[in-house]
Amino acid sequence: MAIIRETIRAIFITLMLWLLTGIIYPLIILVVGQAFFPYQANGSIKVNQKDEPIGSALIGQVFTSERYFHSRPSTVRYSQGKKAKPTGISGASNLAASNPELQKRILEEADKLREENLQPIADIIYTSGSGLDPHISLKAARQQLTRVASARGVKEDEILRLINKYTDGRFLGIFGEPGVNVFRLNYALDFQDINRQ
Repeated sequence: MAIIRETIRAIFITLMLWLLTGIIYPLIILVVGQAFFPYQANGSIKVNQKDEPIGSALIGQVFTSERYFHSRPSTVRYSQGKKAKPTGISGASNLAASNPELQKRILEEADKLREENLQPIADIIYTSGSGLDPHISLKAARQQLTRVASARGVKEDEILRLINKYTDGRFLGIFGEPGVNVFRLNYALDFQDINRQ
C-alpha cells in the first residue's frame, strides 16, 4: 500500500512541476514580454520603408558594400548567403589555435583589411563565439569611418554622431567593453540617406 501511495505522490509532484514549469511559467513570461517589452520579445525586428522585415538588431549581418560598416567575420556567415549554414545555427569554428585552417582564415582576413588600409584588430579578424554577434569595437568602427563617409559622400562628423548613438555601453556599467551595433548603425545610415533625398 505504501508503494502505491508513493507512486501516486510522485506522479502528482511530476504533474505539478510540469504544469508550473511547462505551462504557467512560460505563459507568465509571454504575457510580461508582450505587455512591457513587445519590440524585444518579438525579436527586435527592423523594417524598411515598405514595412518589410530586413533583420534583427540582435543578430549581425554580412555587409560587403563600401557604403556600410563591416561586421566581424562569422563562421556561420550569419545564416546568410550560399556558403551559410542553415538558418538558426550559431556557434564558433571550434578550431584549435594551432589548426592551419584557422591560421589561413585569419591571415586572409588580415590581408583583406590591409588592402583597405585598415589595421587588422582582433574584433574584425576573429569570429565571435556565437557567430551572430552584431557588435564591433569603437576602434574598429572608427577605422572604417573614412571609407564609409567617402562612399556615401557625407562628412565624417555626421557618421561619428551615429556611431556614438549606436554604441552600447558596458553591461551593468562594469562588464565587457562598449560595442557598436553594426546592423543598427548601417540601418540608420540608410535612413539618413533617404531623409536627405
